[in-house]
Amino acid sequence: MTGKICSWFVALMVLVTCLVVVMRYGLDMGSVFLQDVVLYLHGGLFLLGAAFALKRGAHVRVDIFYRNFSTSKKALVDLLGNLIFLQPICWTILLYSWGYVEFSWRIMEVSPEPDGLPFVYIQKSLLIVVAILLALQSISEILKSLLIIKHG
Repeated sequence: MTGKICSWFVALMVLVTCLVVVMRYGLDMGSVFLQDVVLYLHGGLFLLGAAFALKRGAHVRVDIFYRNFSTSKKALVDLLGNLIFLQPICWTILLYSWGYVEFSWRIMEVSPEPDGLPFVYIQKSLLIVVAILLALQSISEILKSLLIIKHG
């Protein structure tokens, strides 16, 4: 589901970016609103795509050694990476972004740019969403790694 949402974000981002370029250079018109749309889509793409990339094994890792490891050694590395790095990062992001996002919702934060998008608080909420989605996907990866280690 997240992958489909991200693919739509990419398509919309390309279309809106093309529209911004045509408006700016072809019609000599700027649109802060459309530029904000591109920024929101770009941010949403990367934040929502993080858990999807983890599920697909597409996150950056140092493959120099990893690719030569046995399946159980790879599972051990993945297990430790999730437990030592990813889970603490997810909970830290959640902890530190909660007040930031809550304040944004309380004041119904809008773009500081004239004619910018009026719902910055929704974009900031993706910080909490990404932390939760990544933490849940990380738990799934931990369980998969444990099964591989246990059963080979």
